[in-house]
Amino acid sequence: MLMRYPRPALALKHNPSFGAVPVEGGVQFTVFSHSATAISLLLYDTVDDREPAEVIDLNPETDRLADTWRYFVRGIGHGQLYHLRVDGPRDPKRGYRFDGTARLIDPYAQALAGDFQTADDGVIRPPKCVVIDNDFDWDGDRNLQYELADSIIYEMHVGGFTKSQTSRVDYPGTYLGVIEKIPYLKTLGITAVELMPVCEFPILAVDGRAAERINYWGYDPMAFFAPHRGYAVSTEPGGQAFEFKQMVKALHRDGIEVILDVVFNHTCEGRETGPVLSFKGLENHVYYMLDNGGAGYMNFSGCGNTINCNHPIVRQMILDCLRHWVVNYHVDGFRFDLATILKRGRDGSLRSDAPLVEAIADDPLLANTKIIAEPWDAGGAYQVGTFWGTRWAEWNGLFRDDVRKFWRGDHGTLGAVATRLAGSSEPYQQSGRPPYCGINFVTCHDGFTLNDQVSYRRKHNEDNGEDNRDGDDNTLSENYGVEGDTVRRDVEEIRVRQIKNMLATLMLSQGVPMLLAGDECRRTQRGNNNAYCQDNEVSWFDWDLVKKNRELVRFLRALIRFRRSQPTLRRRTYLSGQANGSSQRPDVKWYNPKGESADWHNNGMAMTCLLSPPPPEENPDGAGRDLMILMNANTKPREFVFPSAAKSESWRLFINTDGEPPHDVFPSIAGPAPPKSGRLIVAPRTLVCYVAEKRDPGKPKRKRRK
Repeated sequence: MLMRYPRPALALKHNPSFGAVPVEGGVQFTVFSHSATAISLLLYDTVDDREPAEVIDLNPETDRLADTWRYFVRGIGHGQLYHLRVDGPRDPKRGYRFDGTARLIDPYAQALAGDFQTADDGVIRPPKCVVIDNDFDWDGDRNLQYELADSIIYEMHVGGFTKSQTSRVDYPGTYLGVIEKIPYLKTLGITAVELMPVCEFPILAVDGRAAERINYWGYDPMAFFAPHRGYAVSTEPGGQAFEFKQMVKALHRDGIEVILDVVFNHTCEGRETGPVLSFKGLENHVYYMLDNGGAGYMNFSGCGNTINCNHPIVRQMILDCLRHWVVNYHVDGFRFDLATILKRGRDGSLRSDAPLVEAIADDPLLANTKIIAEPWDAGGAYQVGTFWGTRWAEWNGLFRDDVRKFWRGDHGTLGAVATRLAGSSEPYQQSGRPPYCGINFVTCHDGFTLNDQVSYRRKHNEDNGEDNRDGDDNTLSENYGVEGDTVRRDVEEIRVRQIKNMLATLMLSQGVPMLLAGDECRRTQRGNNNAYCQDNEVSWFDWDLVKKNRELVRFLRALIRFRRSQPTLRRRTYLSGQANGSSQRPDVKWYNPKGESADWHNNGMAMTCLLSPPPPEENPDGAGRDLMILMNANTKPREFVFPSAAKSESWRLFINTDGEPPHDVFPSIAGPAPPKSGRLIVAPRTLVCYVAEKRDPGKPKRKRRK
């Protein structure tokens, strides 16, 4: 007879291969270094201690096994503060940068505490590492696991989201502040927040690149496993880990996933003149791509160094880190900054079979997470459409550029914007990747906000202190007659309409839409398109704008609700122009304003798109509706003749970006019917969308009287 025992509770902890792991009776420390000759543990009592309370020198004979150094310390646990001190060859010309006097951050440290300190000799000492036990009452919380095709992503900065006094929260600029604003996020209807870097980073640059400027964005990592302490209310060592988990749990409770923007392409240690804070002092040859015989660093990141992602040790660290955030913090996915660096071999060359890219896609603990690449880097690689398999999605820079150009009125972009509306098949379909592998966006943190995209013709980054040389000059923007703010009503009307046009195009396109926080209420950075160092009102979310621009917020909410209700806009397969399932209707048809088949070779800036619902396997409850989208990017009105294929449907107006609120969008899809003549004058720079009335799919279409 088989004995049955109670099933143990699922362990919600993941202990990485290295680092400090609390176990019964103490803490097990494990460190990798091939070339080190000596390693010491420095234990501290308080965050302000300048000197350790205890120094433990590891014995190379008994505490080292090959390249792994291990030591168990009894009587300590969660909250213990520590540094590493590592000695070894010092020959910078050959890439050996050991410094036996430096205090080092453990690459696997799960939290940092305190501030940078300066030693008597002027050497910078980093914040102290904190031992974390990862105990937390998740109360049954699990990853939400929405399908990527059904996602609507909202990119935001944890601190800047609530740091302004206008946020009126109890804990501004923190993880807990985000919790206070969840009701707003829920009313928008987004399914996921994509958080700009929350892994530990220094507030001030520490490698001499720009020491006087604030590192607001956080794209300068210092400890990959550790939540940023600057977003915590608590000053207790490790308090940030607890508060981050509270935020994730609260977001999940209201149906919102958490995607982290991770930066595995460089670190804050910078170039060869930068300080020794962690990786340089542990095994410089392993963690970085070296140049000039080891004396310098390859710089595909544009930030002074490049992480050697496809070295086996570094690859293991990155996988351990991703598992750590998924298992210990219940994170739902990752966006990889400058992700083509993940495809570079140890010599810096791009590889089509990069081991790390494949390992992330196939890792069993990451199987239900979203993985999104920024498919370019500062070394000139632009790799949209090339990431491995269907697991990888990518920021679709083609969508951003073509939508901006089309609505700006650039001739020759009609075919390109139609391709974007249909899901950007050309970079993805040939490799068997579906439309949802493309993350569509018009704006992101890097560049103008949507308001500034229609308010400035050129960048205005003077406040960054680099004489306006930083940031992208190719903004693809327009100011419509006035550079910056204006009281001219005619200019403001055009700007609002263009914002609506681009938001509507984003939400009506196949693929996965991503919004930049604040675009729904006209957040401005005053023309700054590289606000990486602006920890002030330039970057912060101004919550007064939500009320001031309430009609635009209403417009976007209606778009999001409509998209989430319509399988027609969330297809798993590409539009083909052929008969769609049993309905015998083409899934998409394109027409010119005369109602004739579109001619992609002319320079017209207007078209009509007819979309049909997907086949039953993608639309089992029959919720999908036919859509008719009319787009006029010209500066003059155009008469549109409805194509004959549309005349047998009963249509209701959903969007007219030229309409005065509340007649710009009809959330219940109960807007007026189109003219009986089948002809419609569409205003300049306007998008109009009609939705077919729902009908029994078993009944034939109603014939319209001539």
